[in-house]
Amino acid sequence: MTSDNSTEWPLQHFISFDKLLKRYEKIAEGEDAYLAEKARRILKAQAPYPILREGFTDVALLKEHEDVISIILEDAFSEVLSENEIKAASLPYRDVIFNASNRFKKILKDAGDNFIPALTKEDASLDYIMNCVVIIKFHYGYKLDFHRPYFYKIPNAEGVMHYYRVLYNADFIELYPTELAKDLKQEDIDELLEHPNDLKMWKEKIPPNSFISKGFVIANMFDATAEQAISEIKSKLISANKRGSDTFMSDLRETFKSFFKLKDLKVGFSAYSREDDQFERVFGKDMHSYLLNESDFEICNEALCKQSYEKLLKQNTYFIVSDVQKYFDRSKGKQPYKNLQQQGIKSVIFAPIARDNELLGVLEIVSEVKNQFNGVNARKLDDVMPYIVSAVVRSKNEQENLIDAVIQKECTTIHSAVYWKFRKEAKRFINEELKGNDPTFNEIVFNDIYPLYGQTDISASSNARNSSIQRDLMIQLSEIRNILDAAFKENGLPIYEELIFRVNRHMEEVKEVLQTNTEQSIYNFVKTEIDPVFRYLKENHKELREIITSYESRIDESTDTYYDHRKNYDTTIMETNRQLVAILDEAQKSAQEMFPHYFERYKTDGVEHNLYIGDEITEDRKFDFLYLNNLRLWQLQVMCEMENTYYNLKPHLPVQLDVTSLILVYHTSLSIRFRMDEKHFDVDGTYNARYEVIKKRIDKSYIKGTDQRLTEKGKLVIVYSQKSDELEYLRYISFLKSKGYFTNNIEIVELEGLQGVTGLKAIRAEILYNKKKEAQKTYTYQDLMEALKE
Repeated sequence: MTSDNSTEWPLQHFISFDKLLKRYEKIAEGEDAYLAEKARRILKAQAPYPILREGFTDVALLKEHEDVISIILEDAFSEVLSENEIKAASLPYRDVIFNASNRFKKILKDAGDNFIPALTKEDASLDYIMNCVVIIKFHYGYKLDFHRPYFYKIPNAEGVMHYYRVLYNADFIELYPTELAKDLKQEDIDELLEHPNDLKMWKEKIPPNSFISKGFVIANMFDATAEQAISEIKSKLISANKRGSDTFMSDLRETFKSFFKLKDLKVGFSAYSREDDQFERVFGKDMHSYLLNESDFEICNEALCKQSYEKLLKQNTYFIVSDVQKYFDRSKGKQPYKNLQQQGIKSVIFAPIARDNELLGVLEIVSEVKNQFNGVNARKLDDVMPYIVSAVVRSKNEQENLIDAVIQKECTTIHSAVYWKFRKEAKRFINEELKGNDPTFNEIVFNDIYPLYGQTDISASSNARNSSIQRDLMIQLSEIRNILDAAFKENGLPIYEELIFRVNRHMEEVKEVLQTNTEQSIYNFVKTEIDPVFRYLKENHKELREIITSYESRIDESTDTYYDHRKNYDTTIMETNRQLVAILDEAQKSAQEMFPHYFERYKTDGVEHNLYIGDEITEDRKFDFLYLNNLRLWQLQVMCEMENTYYNLKPHLPVQLDVTSLILVYHTSLSIRFRMDEKHFDVDGTYNARYEVIKKRIDKSYIKGTDQRLTEKGKLVIVYSQKSDELEYLRYISFLKSKGYFTNNIEIVELEGLQGVTGLKAIRAEILYNKKKEAQKTYTYQDLMEALKE
């Protein structure tokens, strides 16, 4: 028997057996002699104790009248079922238990001498409302479905928690209203249903102690441990805060103990990296991997034996070892048995967490007891694996977002070909944080990389820009002078003559040469000196208003100045860059498919691009010089296509400019380093800096012994220093010439020495322009080899 110390309820509970005894009175008068005799015996046993009919609240009387109550309830609690049924007499939703079945008594005994069973209660207010629902149903006659499950949470003899769900038989309960009871109408019930959590309103409609409950209920229970464990596992796994929870793993371990009904059980987890084909530790409080033991990561075929590798990675099925020691001896100390044996693990289930046949990780359930796990109880995991998979998928997505956030913060946008290395560093960075360290994001370096550089430059663009500015300024100043001339003729004020003089002086400056400060100087002069005068003239001289309004209509709102020729220039530059970049970006897609490489491009007055290719750039592909040769041949074709694109675009542009194209061939490999402060890749080391020097200076270089610039309209220039590079590119040009990319006009020249750089040569190949707008076929190095065989 247990007692209950709850305070405020809408029902005053009186324990009474009157309703049951009334049924026995009818049976005693029935025709079945056996049943009638039994009923009379029960009634006779109760007769000396009228309080058992009248009802009582003192639970101590349950112990005092225990023997009589047992006789009264003997039909409801059959002795032949007592060893199997889990049941007891009770009060509804109260922690009062008496006349328990033998099996329930044993369950309570195994829980310990000091254990007191209590119904699981999430919220006391909900218990009050549940009692109100019983009153509304049985007294007021309104049927409400407000059911929620109640459980007894009881440990077994080994300390493993079991859950027993309670189902009440209320056949022997009677309700009586007190003077506090109210007459509820339909509108009152509707109002309560609209506010199911408003305890104050429920207490107002159905006050405390407004009803008397007379009788008892029979609490039938069944072991719902597996179902409840599944529910708890699901709840823990879908919890949004599990990453930050200090008790997540320990709580999950305890739940799995209940799920398997095993005291000796531990839970671990290993993440799987498909990119590296390795298992990785997940860092966090109480997170452990029994597969990895003390390692942070391990290659899969080294962490597993052939059989476990096949089951986990290929078949995505459970791998169970009932006796680790036996398999450790058979395998002569190989993995994974070595790690398990070192940790004292005797039995294990490795459960693959996979989605769409892709392994995400491995759930590790281990025990220090031999034969604890087997192929039968492992199948219980089928019920929870969908929730585990969902949680891992979500966790993986969260980690991906976190990795992206770290990379975005530390490195900005990263090219896809090298993103894998930044991911590795970001994962290390995150794991160090989870270990409690204060990590820094290490610089990313790629060694033994071959560079390719190219540019398509809009020639004489600075002169064209200056010319457009000069023309706009001259037109604007001329318009201003015309208005001032008209004002002087109208009024003859000396101030107008002085302004005309200053306008003419500015026009002379613009006409001679455009200085760096000329444009700003004229802008300030117009804003501070001319505009106020024009506002005055518009307001006070109607005859000048029209020509001033005409002048103002030509002022561009975005630049607040004349913007006609400059607009044509800017449109030309922007459209040219847009078209050239579109060609380059589209061609990059096919180039990356040939072999991954780092690519970056810049828009200036034209387009520059850098490519880096080598073994360290790729994560899982083997580099061969064939791919470098292929990329060089690809670059030649793309540069020709960009030239052809501009050739066809030029007649439609507002300003007629020319473009020149150049490729730099660098014979030796170098290292590139991602500069964290500048957020971009740069060559690494003093020796490699020579490459950057050449890049910055060659487009302004001259042919040796002449005053002729190296780059020239209509020619693709390839700069190099080694004879082998010359022969290689002549071979490419010869091949592409046969495909309609170049004319026969091919020349080799030497460059004047640049500051710090000598010995450079260049091939200048005249481009054969194609008036058709469609792109030519891109030929590969293999095509070249086939052509050479012919």
